[in-house]
Amino acid sequence: MMVDHDGTPLRTGRAALGGTSLHYRAAGTGPALVLLHGVPKTGYHWRHLVPKLSSRYTVVVPDLRGLGDSDRPADGYDSATMSDDIAELMSHLGHQEYAVIGEDWGAVIGYQLAARHRDRVTALVFTEALFPGFGFEEHTALTAENVAGMHLWHLGFYFQPDVPEMLIAGRERELITYMIKSERARPDSATPDAIDEYVRCYSMPGGIRAMLSIYRAMLVDAEQNRQAARRKLDIPVLALGGSQFVGDRCESQMRLMARDVTGHVFDAGHDLAEEVPDEMAEVVLPFLAGIR
Repeated sequence: MMVDHDGTPLRTGRAALGGTSLHYRAAGTGPALVLLHGVPKTGYHWRHLVPKLSSRYTVVVPDLRGLGDSDRPADGYDSATMSDDIAELMSHLGHQEYAVIGEDWGAVIGYQLAARHRDRVTALVFTEALFPGFGFEEHTALTAENVAGMHLWHLGFYFQPDVPEMLIAGRERELITYMIKSERARPDSATPDAIDEYVRCYSMPGGIRAMLSIYRAMLVDAEQNRQAARRKLDIPVLALGGSQFVGDRCESQMRLMARDVTGHVFDAGHDLAEEVPDEMAEVVLPFLAGIR
């Protein structure tokens, strides 16, 4: 269960949108803030950070299209469509303006949200992600261990049709546990409750299909990102990395996309909100407080 700063369970609901239905949790009062998780996680990823934010902000924590307890439609897994889901959700909840915190795929979707809905998004925290179309693909080839030391072997595997579904079925727990622990500097931060929740969601009908669909939309995302980058973001952006994963590449990539970028690198791996939530909050809260 996720709780707010007072220990109160988060409000939860479903929103029927144009293209799908999203499950979301919400807490707090004040300016709106939406938190976008990555893969293979759900909104539960943010459980340590929400109590640090909910005393000052209305925090909305969706499960992305196809993931968590949201619906799993047949298509729409490109970043632009998934960002439009979030814009529609926030309008549905009555939030006309909001800041965005995204991590992993949720960060790329958060960027598309900011680029496509410039009148809505007031600031972006871009956490531990690389952009398709701007170098992400370079880490996927067999030679990729030579590219800044990060070989994302699973991307090429997930991109293949049908075979990953066959090999992963019945082994969701083994795959998710391995992926999450191997990408962290602090594998013990992958607590049993979180692993159980992620495995529950990705083991449900369509769970792995939806996850793979996000990776398989990568070349579509690449073109969307190249188009969006032609007009840089004007809002303040905070780019956060873990020294043992994407690190300062978050900041250097975001400088291609936005004018006002601040960077910070933590002594951590890929999942900052679970590995170093206190340190992350100490950097994020002053940034959010400075939004005009």
